Amino acid sequence: MTLPEKNFEGQVVVVTGGSKGIGKVIAENFLQAGAEVVICARNTPQSEISYDDRKANFVPCDVRNYEQIMDVLAFCEEHYGRLDVLVNNAGGAPPADSSSVSERFTRSVIDLNLVAPILFAQEAGNLMRSTVGKGVILNISSVSGMRANPLGVAYGAAKAGVINATETLALEWGPAIRVVAITAGLVLTDESRSFYGDDESVARIAATLPMQRLGNPQDVANACLFAASDKAEWMSGSNIVIHGGGDKPTYLDATDNLKGS
Repeated sequence: MTLPEKNFEGQVVVVTGGSKGIGKVIAENFLQAGAEVVICARNTPQSEISYDDRKANFVPCDVRNYEQIMDVLAFCEEHYGRLDVLVNNAGGAPPADSSSVSERFTRSVIDLNLVAPILFAQEAGNLMRSTVGKGVILNISSVSGMRANPLGVAYGAAKAGVINATETLALEWGPAIRVVAITAGLVLTDESRSFYGDDESVARIAATLPMQRLGNPQDVANACLFAASDKAEWMSGSNIVIHGGGDKPTYLDATDNLKGS
């Protein structure tokens, strides 16, 4: 994506789960837009996250660990003296049968996908207010939180909670802090390919979407750049849904009367 100007120059952006996949692309795009970027993840990136000669700083952090969340924010305050944007991107869960999944698994999924973003937002918001006086928090959610999510009840419920938390925090923290959810549909990454299958399987899935393709990390990054920018300055408590037009209702295949021309 080519930006018309470095409209985030001088700003500090934290991207959780920024070492790979969607988070990596989000971080690269904010670097391109001129921001100072701090990424955090449990594991060190296999290569530096950079754009041209500009590099993101990495702070190790399991977002389920409150002390490590505070370490990331302490780094921002010590090195930059401010925080402008938080992208709560870290999350995910493998499929699991709802009738037999363990209590430990369920709690871990909810901690990662709901509790951690709330706690990170809380402390990031405090740093934004004390250093800049304002800020933007972007919560990456999923269409799994807007519909039934077979083999992922905890993940779907957590992502639904993220959307509600976005609305609630926007109401409590406005106008200083804007809070926006970016709800992604079927996005193809190195990690998700193992779930979606080979190229033929991906093509069949894509054919069910009005846009005839799965999303890619750049689609999510584009939404983040817009939502964090001044062009979205009246947007808060909003849920930006990017899903290629949405899933086709399965009942349409069961009748000849609704197939259209």
